[in-house]
Amino acid sequence: MKIRVGIFGYGNLGKGVESAVSQAADMELTAVFTRRNPQTLAVRTSNVPVFQEKELEHMQDKLDVLVLCGGSATDLPIQTPKYAGLYNVVDSFDTHAKIPEHFAMVDKAAKASGKVAVISAGWDPGMFSLNRLYAKAVLPDGQDYTFWGRGVSQGHSDAIRRIAGVKDARQYTVPVPEAVSAVRSGGQPQLTTRQKHTRECFVVAEDGADLAAIEKEIKTMPNYFSDYDTTVTFISQEELDRDHKGLPHGGSVIRTGLTGMEKENRHVIEYSLKLDSNPEFTGSVLVACARAAYRMNLEGMKGCKTILDIAPAWLSPETGEELRRQLL
Repeated sequence: MKIRVGIFGYGNLGKGVESAVSQAADMELTAVFTRRNPQTLAVRTSNVPVFQEKELEHMQDKLDVLVLCGGSATDLPIQTPKYAGLYNVVDSFDTHAKIPEHFAMVDKAAKASGKVAVISAGWDPGMFSLNRLYAKAVLPDGQDYTFWGRGVSQGHSDAIRRIAGVKDARQYTVPVPEAVSAVRSGGQPQLTTRQKHTRECFVVAEDGADLAAIEKEIKTMPNYFSDYDTTVTFISQEELDRDHKGLPHGGSVIRTGLTGMEKENRHVIEYSLKLDSNPEFTGSVLVACARAAYRMNLEGMKGCKTILDIAPAWLSPETGEELRRQLL
């Protein structure tokens, strides 16, 4: 019997989850839920119904796991604890500093309902977190480095679009090549924020807008651009649509460390991603974690979990025997 999956939220991430479920032989998409008018959604999977959010209150017997595809700022802090009280759930909450707080709220709800909730699944937090754990466990005498990009930052792009006079924008986070090379060499350089990444902004301005004022506001924006070397390039809407329509991303987690009684040997562990589609890859991680959440709950587990708590075999559709034969 296939694992029955529901999706709440049908934006870029929800569509990425849908694609991933379509490639999972042990899973099926049962329903999509939305806060919009269901009749306005054209779900790509045939014969999958679309319901308003309120229908989630009474569909527990129809779903094995619910994947929450809302945003971390305002959606998931409310939705994940709420629906962990009804379903096994998975989310991609990515506000790193607030993960402990989010975990505590979700854990309380999931333990009360007897369900499993996996939070902060994706690639960072998520796959990158897991690889930081593995590397630090193996090389305790060392240092972690994380480089993001080159890729589109949706949050930073949105921040630019909110500036007066901006019609549209894309922002790319770009690792500084010299910094990456210095780390890969096995050294342990002390790098500032500005030394690790630059930011490239491609902006479509409204007719008559003050370009100099827009550029200044971008470059001096605290928490987003002021700590980085930032370039701003003004282009037409046609150029933006043609050359910057995708959502690529990626990056690397690198740990350098020393072993030996005299710490005489140097080692480098690196895990990297190059993604054509950030939401489709993130959706694929969510689906693997949805499988794990369902299986863990079948085994009697409950409460909130992260990818750090999931045994790797729970993520795979293959049996333990198949995994041992193929991968060990």
